[in-house]
Amino acid sequence: MSTLTLRAAPPERLDFLNINPAALSRLSQGEAERLEVGTTRTGVRLGDCFAVSLDGSDTLTLEGGHERLDRVGASLSAGTIRVTGDVGQRLGAGMAGGRVTVTGHAGPYAASGATGGTITIEGDAGDYAGGAVYAAKAGLDGATLIIRGTAGAHLGDRMRRGTIVAGRAGAFAGSRMIAGTLAALAVGDHPGLGMRRGTLLLGAHGRMASTFVETGTHDLVFLRLLAKALRGLSAEHADLLAKPLRRYSGDLATIAKGEIWVAA
Repeated sequence: MSTLTLRAAPPERLDFLNINPAALSRLSQGEAERLEVGTTRTGVRLGDCFAVSLDGSDTLTLEGGHERLDRVGASLSAGTIRVTGDVGQRLGAGMAGGRVTVTGHAGPYAASGATGGTITIEGDAGDYAGGAVYAAKAGLDGATLIIRGTAGAHLGDRMRRGTIVAGRAGAFAGSRMIAGTLAALAVGDHPGLGMRRGTLLLGAHGRMASTFVETGTHDLVFLRLLAKALRGLSAEHADLLAKPLRRYSGDLATIAKGEIWVAA
């Protein structure tokens, strides 16, 4: 297991796009320490902030996180990255495979554009987790995002495929959703606003937009299959499907092929 141990708080935001197990396995310790990770003209290198220990394995551990560590795991296609502490924005953005685990909190746009792999945040996540960054066409695009704590607003904004599991989330969860599955124990106002397709599974929610229509309660084979899939990620979320559920169809302001399941 290769290890990067944080010596002190970074003097500026650091870009970890190219810091992954595969890239480090091809470098000597000296070469790794000279990698540019700063985002200003100061020229901060990896060794300026971290003690580097490499063993060529497919597992990388960051001992000590910080909110200034951006795009951790963003270039990951295989292997494992584990962060003990917090990270900044765009955790795992665009990652294609592997596993990223953060024991603390993550900034905004976690897992944006991620096409594969699993991203787990043990703490809270910022706004637009699993959402589309800036002018991107889609947010989460095939990966699995697990947020044990609370996510901010616009969780899963424009997600196109994949799965998001969160404890709680702010307003507009699943907004502009293209497809995929989002499950949360509770969300704020206007879940699914502007969604085209996809499935939201909610334990509780705030105000529902008037462009969703209730279609009654249902006992579908699909719900049993969804429960089986979610149980491997979170038993608490899978248990939501053991209760009677009310279905809402929408958003009628779009093509109205999305659905929201809530506790009846």
